[in-house]
This record gives sequence, C-alpha cells and structure tokens, in this order.
Amino acid sequence: MCMEIWKKAVDFHGHTCGGLALGVRAAMEAQKRFGIMRAKDEEVVCVTENDACGVDGIQSVLGCTLGKGNLIYHGTGKFAFTFFQRSTGDAFRLMAKEKKEGLHGQSYIDSVLAAPLEEVFTVGKPRMCLPKPAASLHSLPCSICGETAPENKMRLMNGKPVCLDCYEGYDRGW
Repeated sequence: MCMEIWKKAVDFHGHTCGGLALGVRAAMEAQKRFGIMRAKDEEVVCVTENDACGVDGIQSVLGCTLGKGNLIYHGTGKFAFTFFQRSTGDAFRLMAKEKKEGLHGQSYIDSVLAAPLEEVFTVGKPRMCLPKPAASLHSLPCSICGETAPENKMRLMNGKPVCLDCYEGYDRGW
C-alpha cells in the first residue's frame, strides 16, 4: 500500500479512521482490476451503498465524484461498493467484512490496508446494472417557490410542477 495515497486520502477526509481505510482499499482494488489510476470522466463508476467515511476514500483515490456522475449513492446502509468499467463491462462488488476481534484504531487501519483482500471484503458480483451515463436534464421552475429543479425531480400538485421541498404528498397514514 502506497503511503502517499493514504496520506492524500487522510488530508482529503480530515482524519484517519477505519472507514476511510476501507474506502481507500476498495478504490485501490478497482485501480488494480481495471488497470487505471484515476477516473478522468465516467470511464469508471462506483455505486456506494453508504454515505460514510469510506466514500471519501473512493473520491480521493479513484476520482469518482457526484459532480462527474460516476459516484452514485444507493442507500442500503451497507458498507459496500460496486465498481464498473464502462469500456470493458467489467464489474465487481466489495462488501466489508466484520472487524476481527481485538482490532481497533491504528491496528484495524493497518489490517484493512495490508491484509489479503478476502480478509477485508467479500468479493462478489454486482447486484445492479451499470448506471446510465450522466445526462443534462431540462429544469422547470417550481410553481410555489420559483426555484428551478431538473424535471425528473419535480412532482405535480394540483396540475402544476412543484419541487420536492414544496411538494405536499398524499398519504393515508399507513
């Protein structure tokens, strides 16, 4: 494990922790399997199932970001990452294993970064298809607040487009 990669990830994230180590290790595995160092555009896509510290490791090391459209949040709450390489169709999923007893703090971080991959993650097939490339969508003004939002994020209320903040959903209480 290159200490320079770890240091850059720590600088980006703000502190050392086991979650960051898991993200760094996952990103490095994607680099290894796909033969790339950093995503310049959307050639590599990461679907993260969590919004925890490890996501910063993915962004720092692999260059997948929400803004580029190659980091997608799929909120299952699991510490799992699915990686896709658009040009080849290659893909894999990493699910973090439970911590081994007695490993805490720096000893856990060292273990995550150096242990064989299969001791850190369960390696499997994706549970989803490759996401479509990012698209530029038409925006509409909200009929209540006037702010614009992409049409796929708008709702109809009384026949008029409204943003998610202004939308008053209908629910019968169950």
